[in-house]
Amino acid sequence: MTGTPAPRTRGRRAAVLSALLSAALLSLIPFLAGLTAAPGPVKAAACAVAVQTADLAVPLPRSARALAAGGPLRIVAIGSSSTAGAGASRPEHSYPARLAEHLGARYPGLALTVLNKGVNGETGPDMLKRFQRDVLDEAPDLVIWQVAANTVLRGDDPDAAEQVIRDGVRTLKAAGLDVVLMDLQYAPAMLAKPRHEEMEDRIARVAAAEEVGLFHRYAVMRQWVETRQAAMGDLVGPDGIHQNDFGYDCVARTLAASLHDALGLRTAGAVSARP
Repeated sequence: MTGTPAPRTRGRRAAVLSALLSAALLSLIPFLAGLTAAPGPVKAAACAVAVQTADLAVPLPRSARALAAGGPLRIVAIGSSSTAGAGASRPEHSYPARLAEHLGARYPGLALTVLNKGVNGETGPDMLKRFQRDVLDEAPDLVIWQVAANTVLRGDDPDAAEQVIRDGVRTLKAAGLDVVLMDLQYAPAMLAKPRHEEMEDRIARVAAAEEVGLFHRYAVMRQWVETRQAAMGDLVGPDGIHQNDFGYDCVARTLAASLHDALGLRTAGAVSARP
C-alpha cells in the first residue's frame, strides 16, 4: 500500500531534481556561447596557405608608388554578390571591408580606402557597363575584379565571358591602373557545375596573357578544406555558394598578405593569415 511521501523525502527529491536541472543548463552554456562567439584562435590560424598558392605573380607598380609616397592608396573592389557581401551578417564583414582592416594593420598610418562596388547577381558584361562610373571615375590605384562566378552558375557562354574579362582588363590597364582578378569561390554550388574548372583556366589564361595579378580564391579555399584547416561549412554559408563572416575574413586576410608580397615585401614560407 502506497501513501503520500513524507515531507523530508519530498524535499530530498526536489533537491536532486534541482541539481540535475542546474547541471544540464550549465552544460548548455558553452554550446549557446558558440552560436554567437567570434571565431577563436584555432580558426583564425587556419587561414594560412602556401606562398605559391597565394602569389599574385605580378608587381603592382602604381600601388607601390602610392605606398612609397606615404599614400593615399585607393582600391576599388568590383564584382558580384561575393564582393557585395552576400552571406555576411553585416556589411562590415564583406571581404572588401575586412581587406581594408587587414591592410590597415599592415600599413598603420597609411591613408587607405577600399571601395566596395559589388552588385548582387551581376555577370561580366554588367560590370563592364559600370566601369566608367564605379571604377575609372573613382581614380583608384588598384582594381580587384571578382568575375565569372555567375557565368558558371547560370551556364552562360564561357567564350563570351573570357572575351569580356579580357576587354575589361585592357580597359583598366589603358587607364594606368594596377589590376588583380579574383577567380571563383570553392563552394558546393560551384563544384556542382560541370564547367567551373574550365572557367578557372580561362581566367588564369587572361591574367597571364595580359600580365595582371590573379588571386586564386578557388585554390586558396580548397587548400584550407583539403588540409583540414577549415571545413567547408566554416567558410561557406547555408546556401552553398556565398562565404560567411569567417570565410570572407579568411579570404581578406590572405589577399592582404598577397598584396603585401606583390608590393615588394615578399617573405619565405607560408602566407600567414595574421597581419
